[in-house]
Amino acid sequence: MGKRTCTAVWLEKYGRWQINVQKDGKRKTFSSYKPGRAGQREANAKADAWLDEGIVSTSTKVSKLYADWLDDLSCTAGTSYLTECRKYGEYYILPVCGSLRIGDLTEAHLQTVLNKAYKQGCLKKERQRKPLDRPLSKKTLQGIRSVERAFVKWCRLHKYTTLFPESLSVPKGARLAGKQILQPDALRILFSVDTRTWHGKTIFDDFIYAYRFAVSTGVRPGELLGLWYGDIKGNTVNLRRSINIHGETTQGKNENAVRSFDLCADARAAYEAQVDLLRAAGVQLNYNTPLFPIGSERALYRRWQHYQQANGITPAVSLYELRHTFVSISAAAMTDGQLKLLVGHSRNMDTQGIYGHEVEGRRAQLAQATTDAFALAHG
Repeated sequence: MGKRTCTAVWLEKYGRWQINVQKDGKRKTFSSYKPGRAGQREANAKADAWLDEGIVSTSTKVSKLYADWLDDLSCTAGTSYLTECRKYGEYYILPVCGSLRIGDLTEAHLQTVLNKAYKQGCLKKERQRKPLDRPLSKKTLQGIRSVERAFVKWCRLHKYTTLFPESLSVPKGARLAGKQILQPDALRILFSVDTRTWHGKTIFDDFIYAYRFAVSTGVRPGELLGLWYGDIKGNTVNLRRSINIHGETTQGKNENAVRSFDLCADARAAYEAQVDLLRAAGVQLNYNTPLFPIGSERALYRRWQHYQQANGITPAVSLYELRHTFVSISAAAMTDGQLKLLVGHSRNMDTQGIYGHEVEGRRAQLAQATTDAFALAHG
C-alpha cells in the first residue's frame, strides 16, 4: 500500500472530506461528499488507490532492496561513493530499517535513523563501542540523509514504493566538525620556504608548487592530481576531472565540480614555477601531461605532512583544509555565489549561486579579488 502521511479532513464550507497526497513529485486531491467517517474512509481509499497504482511489490525486505540498489549503483558510481553508501547502510540505515517490508517503510523510520545515529553513532551491534564523546558531525548526518533519499528514489523508480521523504531533517544539535586553516604565519612560511628534511638533510621539496597552487585556488586534492598541462589556457583553469583515493578518474565530486576560473597572482606563480620544474626534469609537455605528477593522494598527503613538520607549521592542517584556508581568506573579498563558482560547490535557490552563462570579465575580477585577499593574508 502507498504511504499516506495524512488523512482526509472535513471541509465544513464545502461539505466534503478532502485529502491532498503526492507521488513522484505530483500532487493530487481526492474528495468524498459522504457524511461521517464513511466519507473520510472513501476519500482515503481513493488516495491509496492512486498511490498504489503501478506498485509491483510491497513485501520485499528493505535489506534485500538495499543490496539490489548497491548492485545497480556499482555499474555507474565511483568506488568512493559506493563505499560510502555501503557503510551508511550497514552502520546506520539497515539496523533500523533492514527487517521492514518496503511497503511498511515510512519517513518516520528514516528520521529515526538520523536521530539514533546522532545520539548513538554506529547502530550495528557488532561494531558498537562506548558511548560517543561527541555526536556525529552534521556533515556525516547530512551524508546519511542523502543516501536515504537516493535509496528511496531508486525504490520509487522501480515501483516498490511511493514514499517521498522530503521532510527528513538533521537533528538541530548537530555541528560541523572543527576545521583548521593555515594562519598568516604559516602562509608566510608556505610561500617563502621550499624545502623539507630528508634523513636529517635539508632538500628541495618538489611538491612545493602543488601545495601553493592548492591553497591559492581552493581545488580539491583529487582535482589537483587530475589537472593536465593542457587544462590551463592563458590564465584560465578548466577543471574537467578528478582522481579519487582509489586512483579512479572521475568528473569530480558533484555536478558543479567541472568548472573554469582564472588564476590569482599566487596561483599563477605556482603554475609557472611547476611548468619550469617539469621542463627542467625533461618532461615532454603535451595536452594530457599531468601538471602535478604525484603518484596518489596518499603520497601527496604524506609529503605535505613532512613539509609541515620540517618547517614548524602548527597546528598541522590536512590537504582538504588547504581548501578551507582558501575559502576563509577569499570570503571577505567576494560574495557567497562567487565563492561557489570558484570552488565548485552546489548551487541552490537559497544562496547567490550563479546560474546560466558567465558574465564577461567575471573570472578576471574574481582572480584579482583572490590576489588581493592572499596578499593581505601572508604579506
